Amino acid sequence: SWARDVYKRQLQNRRINLLSHDYGDIVAQELLYQYKQNQSGRLTIKSIHLSNGGIFPETHRPLLLQKLLKDGGVLSLILTWLMNFFVFSRGLTPVFGPCTWPSESELWDMWAGIRNNDGNLVIDSLLQYINRRKKFRRHWVGALASVNIPIHFIYGPLDPVNPYPEFLELYRWVSPREVYVLLVSHPDSGKQNCLLRAIGSSHCL
Repeated sequence: SWARDVYKRQLQNRRINLLSHDYGDIVAQELLYQYKQNQSGRLTIKSIHLSNGGIFPETHRPLLLQKLLKDGGVLSLILTWLMNFFVFSRGLTPVFGPCTWPSESELWDMWAGIRNNDGNLVIDSLLQYINRRKKFRRHWVGALASVNIPIHFIYGPLDPVNPYPEFLELYRWVSPREVYVLLVSHPDSGKQNCLLRAIGSSHCL
């Protein structure tokens, strides 16, 4: 897998604190699973810091546009080709919460990044991670629940994709020994200082 290749080529003989957000949380879960299976070479994961990713398929609530794109088929292909800044911004803005919406210039910067190298034409393929989350739940959630590594989750309860309190209740049940921090706003809101303070408060580093 991609995660195993990263281990073998780039992360051998290293001790790391792993920080991830959103889609990156799934990558972190896969890396953790590989680590648990002793497929990590000489890598040592000291701690993991996750933030507002849909790590549990049961409580994940994808937005309408995400649902349509992840299902594949003709409609998904048509939507991918019709995607423009207006559709993108309308679909993404609610994720930030009602009080922390990004500015139009910030949305344009995000859209420009997605358009780079025609990245907007593979959004439907990228969103297949939502389907894989269900397929590999046993591996990814099981790794979180069973490894003896400090795990720290930074959670913004206004995130509509990970609804409060359902998400937090499941997290407490799956990982009762782990710490979590509640942010008033979504971690995407540009308040990097709040995010850094939340990481520092975990005592996992």
